[in-house]
Amino acid sequence: MTEDGRPKTEERHFGLPSSVSRLLNMKIAVIKYNSGNVQSVLYALERLGVNAELTDDPEVIRAADKVIFPGQGEASTAMRYLKERKLDQLISDIKQPFLGVCLGLQLLCEHSEENDTECLGIFPVKVNRFVPENSQEFKVPHVGWNELENLANNPLLKDLPAEPFVYYVHSFYAELSDYTIAQTHYIHDFSGILHRDNYYAIQAHPEKSGLVGEKLLSNFLCI
Repeated sequence: MTEDGRPKTEERHFGLPSSVSRLLNMKIAVIKYNSGNVQSVLYALERLGVNAELTDDPEVIRAADKVIFPGQGEASTAMRYLKERKLDQLISDIKQPFLGVCLGLQLLCEHSEENDTECLGIFPVKVNRFVPENSQEFKVPHVGWNELENLANNPLLKDLPAEPFVYYVHSFYAELSDYTIAQTHYIHDFSGILHRDNYYAIQAHPEKSGLVGEKLLSNFLCI
């Protein structure tokens, strides 16, 4: 770890693909809904030189080249907002590359223990609450840097270091499944990143994960 608490892998600059320049004319939609932490995702995209539009307009989302679904908050409240605006069906019908982040990952799953919430069901995966097992070492929520173990050859993971560290803030986790392409251990193993067809989802916050987070975002934008 560095003096300010970042993993040492953060000291290395991984660089962005030269193809990022073509993204300047790409339409990126960031879905607006009643959740926190959306603005920091927009700032992270700005640092990559990419302009994104924060919107809940279905037509704007449909017309986008890439869609990002971030968020930090409570599952049932978020699902209610999406359903009231019929964004739940829109998200299920999306054909372009789609990235869920933190709460966005959990809402893309089938069911969350948080207030017994039926979610979007893109990933047939359950979301459970962390429960420490006979140890006070583990606190809930899971907050801080943790290692991401790559499990697949996937474009979202392209050119990441062997043992990347990313930043987590969450009390609920997605179980491991056939769609898990990277996992993290906290109390037990859980899905760090999921992938199915055009849908990708990251439990950590790439916008808070330094250069590794930038690389994850740029990899998604280049898919």
